[in-house]
Amino acid sequence: MKISIGGYSFQNTFVEGKMDIFGYLESVKYRYGLNTVDLYNGFFVDKSKPVWELADDDYLRKIREALDEKEMTVVNFAIDTASLWDLDKDMRELQYQNALKHLRAAEILGAQTVRIDTGGSYSNDPNGDFFKMSQEQFEHIVQRYQEYSRIAADFGSKVGPENHMGPSLNPHFLKQIAEAVDHPNFGILLHVDRWKVDPELGDSIIAPWACHVHFGGKTLAEEDHAIQIAKMLHDSGFNDYWAIEHNAPSNQYVEVEWAVGSMKKILSKVTNGRK
Repeated sequence: MKISIGGYSFQNTFVEGKMDIFGYLESVKYRYGLNTVDLYNGFFVDKSKPVWELADDDYLRKIREALDEKEMTVVNFAIDTASLWDLDKDMRELQYQNALKHLRAAEILGAQTVRIDTGGSYSNDPNGDFFKMSQEQFEHIVQRYQEYSRIAADFGSKVGPENHMGPSLNPHFLKQIAEAVDHPNFGILLHVDRWKVDPELGDSIIAPWACHVHFGGKTLAEEDHAIQIAKMLHDSGFNDYWAIEHNAPSNQYVEVEWAVGSMKKILSKVTNGRK
C-alpha cells in the first residue's frame, strides 16, 4: 500500500520541543515501518517573521543524507508562507521569492510532489474568496502555477495547491485553475472531505488532478464515509500516495499509529487486498 504520514501530524509534539525533523524521520521509518515521508517546512524554518526563512543548504543536505541513509522517499513537501495570492503586493512578492527558494529545496530533498497553496482567505472568514474570486487573482494564480510547474518539471516533480484556503476551498474554482494551468507537472494535494462549497462533490470534482491525498482524523473515524471517498478515488484511477494528516491534541505517537492502521484498513477494503 502506498501510505505516508503528513509531517503536520506531529506539529504539537514539535511545538512542545519533543521532536525535530530527524526524530520525525526516525519515527516514520522505525516506529511505523514506512519508507515514505511527507515533509512539512515548519520543521526546518525560522518562524520569527511572517514569511518563514528556510534552513540553509547545508542543513537541507543533512536532511537529504538522513533520508538517503534510511532509504526513504519524500512523496510530498508541504510549504507554508509561500502562497501565491495576497492582497498586499509586497507580501505577495515576499512569498513568491520564498516559493522559489522552497522549490530549490524540494529538488535537494528529492520531493516527488510539492504543495504551495493558492493563498487567500482562511476557512473561518464569512466573506472569504472561496465564494468569489477576482479575475486578477485567478490570472495571477494560474501564471504562478504554470511557472512553478515548469520548474518542477526540471527535477521530475509535480507542484500545486492543497484545498486549504481561498479559492482552493471551492472545488469549482480549483477545477478552473487546474484547467487553465494545463501542465503535466501541475497536481493537487487533495485533502479529502475539506471544502467550503459543495462538500459532497468536491473530492470527485478534483480527483482527476490529485497527485497526493491527505485523510484527516475526523474522516478516518467515520469509516464508511472514508471508504466511500477512497473507493471513488481508487475507481477514478488514483495510484499515488495516501497520507494521513492527524494533528491530535495529545498522545500523538499513538494517535498516528491509529490513523495509519485506519488508512490501511480502509484501503484493504477498497482494493480487496490488492496493493
